[in-house]
Amino acid sequence: MIRQYLKKMQGTTISPPGVNRTEILCSWIGGFLGIATVGYINEKLCNGTGMIMLIGSFGASAVLLYGAVKSPLAQPRNLMGGHILSALIGVTSYQLFSSHIWFAAAAAVATAIALMHITKTLHPPGGATALIAVIGGDQIHSLVYIYVLVPVGIGAFVMLIIALLVNNIPRSRRYPEFWF
Repeated sequence: MIRQYLKKMQGTTISPPGVNRTEILCSWIGGFLGIATVGYINEKLCNGTGMIMLIGSFGASAVLLYGAVKSPLAQPRNLMGGHILSALIGVTSYQLFSSHIWFAAAAAVATAIALMHITKTLHPPGGATALIAVIGGDQIHSLVYIYVLVPVGIGAFVMLIIALLVNNIPRSRRYPEFWF
């Protein structure tokens, strides 16, 4: 029984092939422009305001949006819905359970995963967005539900616009695969 369980961990397929230079270059350009644009907005509009536009989960979103453009997890519905729903869950978990951060963090991530599954908006960086709402510190906590709009909603939307522009430049790429 244990041997059979452990045997499942061997995997069943071979590693996927590498990508060509055009894919690598487009992924780099998209990742650079997506994060640079959100970072620039953060620097120019948010400095000294207590607001923030750039959060860690956007780095993971950039990998999906610009490096795995065909993935269902990278599509607009998943990007926007996954981040926004997860942000709502994260803020709510912090509001309800802030006296036990470990519990608030676990509840936020687990509930975000479940809600993304239910709504067909699974976007793995959403788990980090929920977690950031709980462990992000005073700057994030002071935003309360504004966090859902700024940085999460606007930041994800900016990255989506960059993905639409950059991912459709080469003939070999097409984005999105679906909207809803």
